[in-house]
This record gives sequence, C-alpha cells and structure tokens, in this order.
Amino acid sequence: MPDIIENHPCSEHEAAVRELTARLPSENRLDMLEELFKIFGDSTRIKILYVLHEGELCVCDIAAVLSMTQSAVSHQLRILRHNRLIKSRRSGKNIYYSLADEHVHTIISMGIEHIDEIG
Repeated sequence: MPDIIENHPCSEHEAAVRELTARLPSENRLDMLEELFKIFGDSTRIKILYVLHEGELCVCDIAAVLSMTQSAVSHQLRILRHNRLIKSRRSGKNIYYSLADEHVHTIISMGIEHIDEIG
C-alpha cells in the first residue's frame, strides 16, 4: 500500500492515512464481518433475534410469537446457530434458544436504539 499513501493527494493527512492503513483488518477478517452482517439482512432472522433478545424460548414459542411454522423457525435457527449468534440448551424433550452472548445482545440493543433515534 505504500504507493497509495505516496500518491495520496492530501499530503497533510499522510500520518492519519498511514495509521489507519496499519490498523485495517485483514481481508479475511473483513470477509467474516461481511458474512456476519449478511445474517442480519433477513427479516425472519431479525425477528427471531429480537424475540430471543427478550428472553429464552423454545421453537414452538418462537413460532407462535412470530405466527410462523416450527419448520420455518427451525430452519432459521440452524442458520443462526451455525453463525454462533444463538445457543441452545435441552431441558427434557424441549430445546430452548437464547442469544449466544452479550455481544449479540448489544448488537440488537444498539440497532433498536439507533432506529428509535433516527425514527
């Protein structure tokens, strides 16, 4: 990237450009971030994440809240689990789902807060 910095038309910002260039994540990490945000690009998955943001539920409860079939919900839950956005635990015959960690909770909370502010 030195050529880009050397040919940068705003030479007074060269130090800032160098610093930012050095801190830029690898292409692999940026690709992973892109894939993460793609998961949030589906309205059904967002609805499921929002419901789980409110608390732990089983598939039948999520389906009832969202007026969806259990099969459709299960399909989306598999995608969310595969991408480590939710986790599950078994209790007897039921499997309960919740957000994977505080990071996911924060993403949903901050997204809601943002749309409320701009809304």
